[in-house]
Amino acid sequence: MTSTPIEKQILQTILNLETTVARMGTAQTKPDLLPLFQKLDELTSQLPSSTNPSLLHYLHKKSYMKARLLLEGRDADNQVGNCGHV
Repeated sequence: MTSTPIEKQILQTILNLETTVARMGTAQTKPDLLPLFQKLDELTSQLPSSTNPSLLHYLHKKSYMKARLLLEGRDADNQVGNCGHV
């Protein structure tokens, strides 16, 4: 998938979120995830209306793993969600 600069920032933020969450079990102090979620919301709001509808759906539904897979060109790996959307 061809990525715009904003999509690249979204992917990097999702990867940072995943890394931070993975470290939570061993962290002395629990990291504050709120800034990462706020950044994802801010970046999502900057996406143009021509953005891939599936990406917009995943981001609005907070399905960050699905958004990551799509941005990595691996949308076929996504499973159908409760909403009936892949």
